[in-house]
Amino acid sequence: MAEKNYNFRKRLLEVHKPNRRNQTVSKKETAIEITSGWNIIIDANADRVIYNAARDLEDYFFKSMGVFVGVKTICCGSYANTITYCIDETLEENSYKLKIENDSVILCGSDSRSAAQAGYFIEDLMNIAEGPYLEKQETVRTPLFSPRMIHSGFGLDMFPDEHISAIAHNGINVLLLFVKAIDRTPHGYTDFNDLIYRAGNLGVDVYVYSYMHSELHPEDEGAEEFYEGLYGKLFEQCPGFKGVVFVGESCEFPSNDPHTTGRLRLETVKPKKNPDATCSPGWWPCYDFPQWIDMVKRIIRAKQPKADFVFWSYNWGWVEEKYRLALIDNLPLDVSLLVTFEMFENVEREGIINRTVDYTLFFEGPGVYFKSEAKRAKERGLRLYSMTNTGGLTWDIGTIPYEPAPYQWMRRYAEMQKAHDNWGLCGTMDCHHYGFWPSFISELAKWAFYKPSPDYETVLKMLVKRDWGEKNMDAVLKAYEYFSDGIRNLVSTNEDQYGPFRTGPSYPLVLFKGTDVQFPTVPYAHHGGNLICSPVYGYNLSNEYQWNKINYEIKCHTKSADQYEAGYKLLNEIYPTLDENKKDDAAHLINLAKFISNSAKTTVNVKEWVKLKTKLAEEKDKAKRLELITGLREVGGRELKNAEATLPLVEFDSRLGYEPSMEYIGGPLHINWKINLLREVLDVELTELENL
Repeated sequence: MAEKNYNFRKRLLEVHKPNRRNQTVSKKETAIEITSGWNIIIDANADRVIYNAARDLEDYFFKSMGVFVGVKTICCGSYANTITYCIDETLEENSYKLKIENDSVILCGSDSRSAAQAGYFIEDLMNIAEGPYLEKQETVRTPLFSPRMIHSGFGLDMFPDEHISAIAHNGINVLLLFVKAIDRTPHGYTDFNDLIYRAGNLGVDVYVYSYMHSELHPEDEGAEEFYEGLYGKLFEQCPGFKGVVFVGESCEFPSNDPHTTGRLRLETVKPKKNPDATCSPGWWPCYDFPQWIDMVKRIIRAKQPKADFVFWSYNWGWVEEKYRLALIDNLPLDVSLLVTFEMFENVEREGIINRTVDYTLFFEGPGVYFKSEAKRAKERGLRLYSMTNTGGLTWDIGTIPYEPAPYQWMRRYAEMQKAHDNWGLCGTMDCHHYGFWPSFISELAKWAFYKPSPDYETVLKMLVKRDWGEKNMDAVLKAYEYFSDGIRNLVSTNEDQYGPFRTGPSYPLVLFKGTDVQFPTVPYAHHGGNLICSPVYGYNLSNEYQWNKINYEIKCHTKSADQYEAGYKLLNEIYPTLDENKKDDAAHLINLAKFISNSAKTTVNVKEWVKLKTKLAEEKDKAKRLELITGLREVGGRELKNAEATLPLVEFDSRLGYEPSMEYIGGPLHINWKINLLREVLDVELTELENL
């Protein structure tokens, strides 16, 4: 039966998967078994994070392992068959110690949040063991990156407790909340203090992602009072916010920098400060940004002295290095610099320049832009963060939950490790508004981002054995190779990220009529309709290089479609052999792989369509025009079948075709809308052109 819209949220509310225990798996001699009758021990004065972590572990044993373990509060003493939470402030910040002996498990953190992570980690170990078994050991584990920041995958700025819990289980410790005013997000009213409190219960912080309008220059009359009214009041009313993220386009102010217009991008009525300039201040590393930062930072820290002030250089990575580094040279040293990992890189393949746009796994990174700013941040002693998308998703395909390309993700993890070692990379933004979805990719990242951990390949094999069974190891790893190579062929372009790859097979094929077409939308969509996706494919084919470029992209995307199809077939073949408790997750991954393949096919068809459309617009000869129209019919027919074949995929999984800021843009309604538009073009518009 087809899922209703938003039914995917039910899966996000399931923190602990039921019946994970494999009755055919026995305990190893080097392991202990947790059985009913064991107890989880917390101090009688334990804080709410420890209390909730203990209750979470109790729930895990019951739901996932069928073991009844109770929670007890005992102030002192030593007891057999116990799992004990404790605090050791001598441990390195954010670290935890795991001590597993014959009849006891000690989960000891540098603070309560780290102790909670120790509990989540033994859940990971038992999931991999497929039973309530823990290897005897004494291990101290420390995260490489903190904070790790994400947006909601449940819905834009929507964070039910279960989603927060799943986020914490994946080693992520900061929620990002789009803020337009006190208790106001793009979706409307949200009780900020309630979210802060609920997240705090689970050991997770909340950062402001500022959407507040900075209307005054720091030197303008009344600027101090204006920003006090924005950020001062926000942090006064919501002192639990632990940080704030500023990115150029969202925090631009009327800069005096001569490279800019000196007015906000949407302020078309106000005169430009520099009449000849075309660049808005949010897209340039303005020399007076440090002055603006100093004012806002002082106002915020008067209310929240420890607030993490994160300044993101995303919007001007394209600018000449000397201007970008000049800004970094003047940043206050108590600011965290956030730099996107892979953007603005010119990747040359087969004589074609592929520019990495936001955000992509096509290139693992880091890019020259990142490296230049990371080096300067280290020289100056600035805390360095990066937008890495390591929650598992980029903008490469806009309406999927995650990208199942583990080998390419592992390449990124390796480069992030180098950036940590070489330049002090210490924090991450793991997704943007397309949100976070727990998956084997987010688990792989969690293992990679702690030390010590096994090598990436070993972890991947552990996860494959758990999810698909050891007998299927080779086939699954081969499928994952196909998926990883497929994403490396998914050439990153603005035309596709704001076009067919943003929506998938719901993307329309528009000819000469209907150029004012609008994506169906809902009034509560933050980026509804055509706001961040153009239904009319724009591609400049004015010279030979552009023709070579589009043909190269067609070749790459065709290969990508084939690779995802090959991986899909491999997994589909072994699906019947799986244990029943593994089939649901496997079915959704198989379905996802087919959707990605079909999305790549759509993009190929869109490119072939625009080539023929461009030639038809210029061709005068009747016979040649008819040949081109025949070609358009063939491409349109292929895409019609592709769209129809995608309908069962999006009906099976309501997460496909959805993106939190756009809401639904590629589900059944939109695919049927596209099919009807395409039939109109094929049956009416092309027929009219044939009769001219």
